[in-house]
This record gives sequence, structure tokens and C-alpha cells, in this order.
Amino acid sequence: MENENKPYNPKEIEHKIYQIWEKSGYFNPDNLPLKKGTKPYCIIMPPPNANGSLHVGHAVFVTLEDIMTRYNRMRGKAALWLPGADHAGILTQVVYERELNKQGKTRFDLGREEFYRQTYDFSINNKKAMEDQLKKLGASCDWSREKFTLDPKISQIVIETFKKMYDEGLIYRGERIINWCPRCQTALSDLEVIHQPRKAKLYYIKYPIVNSGDFIIVATTRPETMLGDTAVAVNPKDERYTEFLKNNIQIKLPLIDRIIPLIADKNVEASFGTGAVKITPAHDPADFEIAQRHKLPAINVIGQDGKMTELAGSAYAGLKIPDCRQKVLDDLSALNLLEKEEDYEQNVAICERCKAVIEPLISKQWFVKIKPLAEKAIEAVKNGQIKFIPARFAKIYFHWLKNIKDWCISRQLWWGHRLPVYYCQDQNCQETIVSLQKPTKCLKCANTNLEQDPDTLDTWFSSGQWPFTTLMTNQPNDFKRFYPISVMETGWDILFFWVARMIMLGIYRTGKVPFKYVFLHGLVRDKDRQKMSKSKGNVIDPLAVVTDHGADALRMSLVFGTGAGNDIVVSEDKVIAQQRFANKIWNASKFVLNAIGDTDYTNLHPDDTDKKFTKEDKWILKELQKSTKKITQDIEKYRFHEAAQEAYHFFWHKFCDKTIEDVKIRIQNNSKDADEGKLALWTVLYNSLKLLHPFMPFVTEAIYQKLPSRPKELLMIEEWPE
Repeated sequence: MENENKPYNPKEIEHKIYQIWEKSGYFNPDNLPLKKGTKPYCIIMPPPNANGSLHVGHAVFVTLEDIMTRYNRMRGKAALWLPGADHAGILTQVVYERELNKQGKTRFDLGREEFYRQTYDFSINNKKAMEDQLKKLGASCDWSREKFTLDPKISQIVIETFKKMYDEGLIYRGERIINWCPRCQTALSDLEVIHQPRKAKLYYIKYPIVNSGDFIIVATTRPETMLGDTAVAVNPKDERYTEFLKNNIQIKLPLIDRIIPLIADKNVEASFGTGAVKITPAHDPADFEIAQRHKLPAINVIGQDGKMTELAGSAYAGLKIPDCRQKVLDDLSALNLLEKEEDYEQNVAICERCKAVIEPLISKQWFVKIKPLAEKAIEAVKNGQIKFIPARFAKIYFHWLKNIKDWCISRQLWWGHRLPVYYCQDQNCQETIVSLQKPTKCLKCANTNLEQDPDTLDTWFSSGQWPFTTLMTNQPNDFKRFYPISVMETGWDILFFWVARMIMLGIYRTGKVPFKYVFLHGLVRDKDRQKMSKSKGNVIDPLAVVTDHGADALRMSLVFGTGAGNDIVVSEDKVIAQQRFANKIWNASKFVLNAIGDTDYTNLHPDDTDKKFTKEDKWILKELQKSTKKITQDIEKYRFHEAAQEAYHFFWHKFCDKTIEDVKIRIQNNSKDADEGKLALWTVLYNSLKLLHPFMPFVTEAIYQKLPSRPKELLMIEEWPE
């Protein structure tokens, strides 16, 4: 190798190596030199959101999935890693609206069609930028098969699923209490809501009993919603209220003077406050459930704009929630109905995207009747068709699916898959039609004035179909050849958002599980094990790390020392340590290649030669066999951290520290066994490059290209050592 004293410089090498890989066409399994009857191997990339740059979490999945793909490609399988990007509904709309706001515009200034067109262009540009970033990380994806969740053919399958589910009674429209984000102006699923502890006040309010001078005292953190109360509830076993229940008392709602009943419900916690709770069905999920059981009406006193409605009463209509709360408290105090207030810590529901406080509202939305799908998804894991790695996540998966509620899939957005639903505008008809194309007339009354539902589908409804939509819309035989895919690798934090939904929708549409294994990696933390955030200033840009230290160093630092499902600690120190290792591989390889010169050892195996190896030579060859076996077993068992550590330890501490130093002396002294030492060096280096390649593909391929003779055109298609 030339420039012997020059250290490894990834900036000079990585881009050139990736170009060689791409030019070869071997990322495409159809171009691989495969034997007849070769087994397929397929990973579908979790599609990054097409609204920004890759972050270090993306670098984690790229590293892990590329390790699996490269390993299985070297095992002689038809390895396909299919890339793609997600339109990311609400998040992308929020991001692009911010861009418009900088220009002093809103989406309403553009109109729906123009806003969609601009957001599409914005997403495609981001998608192209992400492709370049993925390539810099070494992703050996088949770019000819790349997909986007809003590709026309994928959109067609997504809405076909909607229609099929609607026709089979699994999708329905109904009035339910939903999570409403007043800032994003859309409904959210339970999984798109996070809960944050906040300090609040617990207010004790006197509710007068009709025809009595007595009161029932109710505790609440949201006095403004009392304007929508339709009952007061107590636990039937709470002896404090036994007589009141026997007498069927009526209660006069303060400020509104509405007469409401006292009811008994087993879900009321007697230990909360006074044991008596206000029931506001339109603005609390638990109250909504109680109201359903007791046939109580629901009164919407908070609108979608976050202001009080006319049903709240003329004194409060139009007020923002904080202003209404204060006025209600002032009015209660004036009437001597505010008993007391206490400090209280509560979990507040927050929009995951914009961090606004969520308002539970009753709204007409579209829902998936999820229980039938969940039952099959549970069974698929129970009977071993799908295995979780780590296995402990199966228990969490079961718990969530057994307690699942119907899924709200409609979103009040302009960006995404629009609902294939049309409404007849004849006021005497108002028929709902679900159709893959806009009907020319109403199927019921023949009216031609039809309006499409303005809502779009929840992003997870389309990405939940990702494994089969990507393969159904690619090469003609891809679905038959690669489905179910071999493994779904992703972060454990989207186990419910995405993995469970892929399983449910995959089984529903194809009759098969979408994948055989689910590998879940942990969350990325900084060196102090703190969650990364811009506000903390501890975010690491993976592309900046690649520029400074090389992709191999970043990749190895992400997989090294961290098992499946465990948090991944990222620090510059770890990256620098692996950069040193890349340099060690480079320098050791230079020594070996300079030592052997132009000698062709390609077809010479230690077992087939009459050369007499020294005890030290035999030792390293034996250690190579042991390490090869362990690394192979670890990768097969998804223990990538252990495989990486074994490869590192073997190459540096056994091969470099001992064997190279031993043979170096033999060569310098012109020992009679120097040639045997050179063969041992070649054998170990050649096989070590293969073993290290899935983890550190750039430096290993660069060295492989400098071998005096190579069995294969590229290291990436070499045979894995046995």
C-alpha cells in the first residue's frame, strides 16, 4: 500500500468507495452473482420523515440494518434492503407551515391544492437530501426500489385498504371523544399525546342540592368545564353518599342553574378529593365512558378553537380557556361556592408535535374497529410466527393490544392521503359514499352534487402498510419473493405507533405476518445518559461526525457495547476510539500487504500447504476460527454489540498486538519460518476484512481493493468465512 506513513483519511476514501459500490449494481439483489435457489433476505427501511435532516437515531438504524444486509449478502443470500421516506402527515404540515409563516403567509393564503403541491415539492427535496446522507453512512440500499408513502401506487393500496375495511364494517364514522390539538387543529390518536407532570390547583366547589340547604362538594382541576357538567358521580360503596343515593337527590349546577343527577359508578375513585366528581362527558374521556353507561347527555362548552362555546352561557361564550377559568372562579367566590383550593400535581396531555395542551372534545371522526385486528396480532406473536428481540417487549406488546381502544384515523389536515369518502349534498339524502374514485352521482338519490371529506388519514394508517405496499408496487415478483420480510428493525419507542399496526394491517391485507422478527433498538443518550434535545445543546449531528471522524467510526461507536433494546450512549470519545481502530486496521493492513508483496496467497489455505507453522502461527489461526464462529453466532442471534466487540478485540489485541509483532521480528531477522508467518498474516487479514466489513464497510473495502489479488470484484460480495 502506498503512502505507508499516511494515516487513514476517510474523507479521501469513503465517497470513492460508495461510488464503486453503486456502480457495481450489487445493492440490487437481481444483480448479485447468486447460485440457483438462493434464499431471499429482505429488510424494509423504517422510512425517515421527509421534512428535515437525519439525526443520530437514524444513524443507529442505518448501522444495524446495514450490518444485517451486508452479512446476509456475504452469506450468499439475495439480500434486499429497500429504502424509502414517510410523508409524515401532521409533522410535515407543521414544519412547512412554519416555513410559510416566515414569509408572512399561511396555508389558507395558498389554498389546499397549492399548499399540497408546495409541501410535496418540499418533501421530495428533503427526501433527496436524505438519500445523500444515508449514502454517507454507508447504507447499501437498493435505490432502484426506493419508495415514498405518497407514491401514487402506494396511495391506491392505502385507500383500497380503507374501503375494504369500511365494506367489512371495520371502519366507521361516529361521534366519540377525541384528543384535539387546538394549535394543529386536528384530532390525534392516544399515541400522539404525551403526558407531562405540571403543578396545578385542585378546587373544591359547592354544588347545591335541590330543595335543601345542603351541598355536595366536588373537587376539580378544571372549573371551566363545569359549565358542561351533566351529573355528579360517587362510588356506590362510598358510605358518605349512601343516603343521598337512596333519596335520588338532584343537584343544581352552579352558575348555569341546570338540574343534574347524582349517580353511582364503580369507576369513581372514592379517595380523590371528596369522593364526589363532576361528570363532563364532552371534555373528559373517563367522564365520556361513564356518560355512555348512564345515558347522560354531552354538552360541548369548549370549541375546536380553544374558546368557550355559546353552550357555556352568555357570560362565558368566546372566552379563552384560561380567562374563562378565572371568571368561573371569581363568580363562584362571589356566590360563596368556592370552598377552598389546594396545590396539586397532575399529568397534563400535550401534543407530541407542537406541545400544545390537548383538549378532549366530542367530534365526528373516522375510526377503525381495532379489537378483531388486535386479536390476530396477539395470536401471531403467541404462536411464534413473529419473535421480538429482546423478548421482554412481547409482554408490553400483549398488554397494549389487550387494552386497545378503537383507533381514530381521520386527521383535519391538508397533507396526506385524503379520505376516499364523499357526501351527498342533498339535504334530504346526505348519503355517505366510500369509493376509490369520485362517483358521478349519489348512489341513493342520483344527485350529482357530491363533496369529498376534507380530512386525511392518520400517517400511521399508511405507514402501517409499508411492508406490503413497498413490495407490491416494485418489481413484479418482489411481493411473492420477499414477503414476509426477514426482520423489522426499529426503535422500541414506536412499538405501538408502528410495529403493532404493521402486524395488524399486514395480517388483515395479506393473510400473512409482515415479518418474522422484530429487532428493537434503544433510545440515543448523551455521555451523561441524558436524552438529546436542542434545548439542552447536547444533540449530535451524525453527518458532522462523519465529516470529522468517518462513517465507520460512527457506526462502530453506535453498535459497540450496546445490546438490543438498551439505550445507546453516544459521545465524541467513543467515536474517536473507533476512529483509532479504523486507523489501526489501515496501518496493520499496510504492514501485512507490504510484507507479502506481490505474492498471491488467494488460493492457498493453511490446511492445504506443507508449510510448517510455528506455535504462534497455529495459535492465531485457531483464534481466528474461534472468533469467526463467535461473530457468526452473535450476528445470527442479533447480538451485534457482542459481534462487534469480538471483532475489535480479536483484530487489535490478538492479531495486531501479538501476531503482527511476532512476524515482524521474524521478517526482520530473515527467520526460516518468515514465509509461514506471512501466510498466517495474509490468512488472518483476508478473513478479518470479511468479519469487519458489515460493521466498518468503507475502510475494509478500501483495503480489499489494494490486495495483490482478489477472489471477488468487491469485498461486499465476498463469501463469509466459515
